Amino acid sequence: MDFAEQYGKHEGPAQKVSVSMPADRVAAVKARVGARGFSAYVSAAVERQIQRDLLEELLQEKEAEIGPPAPEIQEWAAEIFREAEAMSSNERASEEHEGNEGSGWHARKAS
Repeated sequence: MDFAEQYGKHEGPAQKVSVSMPADRVAAVKARVGARGFSAYVSAAVERQIQRDLLEELLQEKEAEIGPPAPEIQEWAAEIFREAEAMSSNERASEEHEGNEGSGWHARKAS
């Protein structure tokens, strides 16, 4: 029986690891979840990154299989990303104006 069969998703024994992170990110995570929620927060972030990596692999496989998206679809997607980046930039600029500047990491709760 392999690990996935023995334990459900997000279950099983925890394994202690050591990672190095910039101090401002550590402080931002602790501000959001406290010291006791740190591991769960980092674990969730790693899970999201794995999902993104798997999605990227799937997209590359599909593009190799059927070709790249049409130019109009690529432009539509690029526009969506530009809008998201603009929203993020506006939020950072607003925080800096309000005196909450920093490295972009802040204690606002995710929705």
